Amino acid sequence: MKRGKSLKRTMKLSCVISVIAVLGYFGFLHMKIQESIRQQIPENADYLMILGARVKGSVPSLSLQYRIDKAAEYLSANKHTVVIVSGGKGPGEDISEAKAMQQGLIAQGIEEARIMMEDKSTTTHENIVFSKELIPDTAASGLIVSSTGQSKRAKKEGLDMKGLPAKTPKVSLLKSYTREYLAIIKYYLTGLIGR
Repeated sequence: MKRGKSLKRTMKLSCVISVIAVLGYFGFLHMKIQESIRQQIPENADYLMILGARVKGSVPSLSLQYRIDKAAEYLSANKHTVVIVSGGKGPGEDISEAKAMQQGLIAQGIEEARIMMEDKSTTTHENIVFSKELIPDTAASGLIVSSTGQSKRAKKEGLDMKGLPAKTPKVSLLKSYTREYLAIIKYYLTGLIGR
C-alpha cells in the first residue's frame, strides 16, 4: 500500500517537474524572440532581406504588407541600402511574393533600381539560401525583415544579420510564435548535433 502511494507521489512530482521544465523552456524561447525584436536597429545597413509571406491573388496578405511597410520605412530613411525581396509563387498566388513586394515598395517611393528579386524560393530556408546569392560582394551589414525575427536561421547560413521586426497580425500571432518556437528549437538542436 505504502509502495503504491509512494509511486503515485513520484509520478505526480515527475509530471509537475516536466510541466515546469516545458513552460520554462518556452519562456526562454519567448525571451529570445523578444530580444531579437527589441534589439538596436543599425542605420545605413548595406542591404535588407524581406522574407516572403502569402499573396492572395496579387494582393499581399496583411503579414506581408506589414513587412513591406517596415522595409519601405527603413529604406526611405536609409537611401544607400538596397533590398532583396524573396519569395516564389505558390498556390492561389497570381504573382510571386517577390513581385508583390517589389510592387509594394515601388508604390511607397522606393526606386526599382534598389530592389533585387529572388522569386524561386518556397520555404524560409530557401528564402535565405537563394537570397544569399544576391548579396553584393562589398556588403558588410544586413538586416532581415520578418514578422517575428528570423535572424537565427540566417546565422545558420553564415549570415550575421540583425532582425528588423515587422508587425504581426493579431490573427496570426499564435501560429507565428509557434512556428518560431519550433524553428529556434531546430536551430539549437542542429547546433548541438553539428549539422
